[in-house]
Parts: sequence; structure tokens; C-alpha cells
Amino acid sequence: MATIVLGVCGSIAAYKAADVASRLVKLGHEVHCVCTPTALQFVTPLTLMTLSRNPVITTFEDETGSWVPVHIELASRADVLAIVPASANTMACMAQGLAPNALTSLYLANRAPVLIFPAMNGNMWNHPATQQNASILRARSGHTIIGPEDAGMLACGVEGQGRLVSVDKIVESIIAAL
Repeated sequence: MATIVLGVCGSIAAYKAADVASRLVKLGHEVHCVCTPTALQFVTPLTLMTLSRNPVITTFEDETGSWVPVHIELASRADVLAIVPASANTMACMAQGLAPNALTSLYLANRAPVLIFPAMNGNMWNHPATQQNASILRARSGHTIIGPEDAGMLACGVEGQGRLVSVDKIVESIIAAL
């Protein structure tokens, strides 16, 4: 089956990445989770490791098992890179080619299709800077942004745009990209 790198960013929706990882493993795929430092405020590496059945990369210090940096090795093996959820910060780093963490470094080394699933407050999503970064990412070959949902109750208590699309839609989109 396929090798799927699941990037997890700092968002309350990060807990849904655990369900995505579990479903993909049950479908027979090899799943590797790479978390931004802020993702760890919402979901634990132990949860993702248990469900993905692979060690979780959270910092460059996790990359001591081989002479080839893990983020480079995973980027070369990935059939799909899915960012679930994608924060405004990570999208900005990706759009501008910045690599302050293991996930954004892996992104720069990646040549597989990139699926970006944004989740954030509607004001953050609709900010001109975020929209410009989303436009830059959409224009890149092999990049697809799916979501956010147009309406719904957000974790911040506001009704509106910004929710992560359903786990079913995320899994379907990843399978379709393969």
C-alpha cells in the first residue's frame, strides 16, 4: 500500500488527525505523523504513534536513528503529504518556503502530492495574508487545499467559516490523491 505522511499542526482540530491516522492504517497504508511543536499542545505523540504504528517526528532531535535525516527520508518515500489540520502559521511557512520545524522542512524536501486541510478561526482564514498564502499554495503544482468548511460552530464559539472538513472527506481525499 501507500506511504502517507500526515502533518499535524497546532489547532484544536488536531485531535481529528488521530482518527485519520487510524482509518488509513486500517485501510492498509503506512502512516507517519510529523507534528509541529504547537500540535503537541492538542494531541500527544503517544496517541499518534499508537494509531499510526510508527514513531512520531516532532523535532529534529527525534531524527537520531539513521545518518539520513528522518524528514528527508520520509519526504523521499511519501506517496502523499497531507497536512491535517493546517494552521495559518504552517501555511504561511509553506507558502514562503520557511522551514522552522521538522514538518515544514519535510514539506520543502517533499515531491509527492500535497493535500492541505485548513482549520482556524474564520477571521484568521479570511485575513488577506492567509488568503494570499492559500493562493500561492493553490498555484503550486501538486498542491490542493480542501476546506475549510463554509459554516459551522468553531471551537472559539463563533459561527462561521473555518472548521476542518470531516474525517470522511479527509480520508476520501487522501485515497483519491493516491
